[in-house]
Formats: sequence, structure tokens, C-alpha cells
Amino acid sequence: MKLARAIHFDESDQCVFHSPARTGEWCIPGGFEFSNWSEADLTGKAKQAFTNGWLGIETFGRVTFVAVAQIEPHERETLIALLAHHFVAYYGAPDTDAARPTATQEINDMIELCEDHAPNTVLTVGRELTEAGVREAFSIIDAPEATLDQFAVHGSLDEPHQH
Repeated sequence: MKLARAIHFDESDQCVFHSPARTGEWCIPGGFEFSNWSEADLTGKAKQAFTNGWLGIETFGRVTFVAVAQIEPHERETLIALLAHHFVAYYGAPDTDAARPTATQEINDMIELCEDHAPNTVLTVGRELTEAGVREAFSIIDAPEATLDQFAVHGSLDEPHQH
């Protein structure tokens, strides 16, 4: 079973999101946050989160890139519980039992998205506001295969060093 973790190639997420996700935390698209947004909401850092931010399930911050990774069943259960609690605290769900099916679906959708990708495959999300609502699209950046020509070899093991 696979899900995706937040990764950072530089410090830009610290500047572009109100609340950046922590490196290594499990993530989902989190498009539900934008379900009732309009063009008026799409300004500054909020626009950046809408346009290409994944949602971290521990900090509920945003991140630009995620990488596919193996997840254990007990970790999945913990994430479902965290997300269900978030739905109660921020989205008006009556209790975690009522929120659990939706939280489970969000996690399962992300597992399905990651299923056919090799570990370390980098994913991005892009959103746009349409007349029908929020449209999400995902892009895949395959993990590069390391080849021998990427390593520099200096000197020879057969000859003694001369100073």
C-alpha cells in the first residue's frame, strides 16, 4: 500500500503558503478545503494553496511536491482518525464517527492515486476554478534511475598514490 509524503527541494514552500506542511508528513490533495471558494478567495498565499498545494495530514499545512512511499496499515488508520478529527474541528462534522467514512474515502483515493507509481515518484497537483466547481489534475515526475555515468571516478586502485 502506498501514499505520498511531503518533500521540499528548497525553502520556497516556507514563503508561498500560509502554513507549510512538514517534510515527511503524509499528504492528500485536500481539495475539499476549496469546495465553496470563488475567484474572490484566490489571492496571495491562499491562491498558491489552491493552485498547487497538497494537504499534510499532521500539520494541515500545504506543500508543492509529494513523493510516493510505502505506508503500513496502522499508519493509514492513524491518518483516517486525524482527518476525521479535522473534519469535526474545522468543517462542522458532528463527531468523528460521522466524519470517518469521508476521511477514509479521502485516504483511499490518495492510496489509489499512488498505487501504480514506484516509490519516490514525485507528484504535483494543479487546480482551477470552473463554473462546475474545482477541477483537480495530477502530474507525475518519475524518479530518475541512477546510472553509473552519474558517478565520477578519480584515480586508480591499482597504482600507489604519489605525493
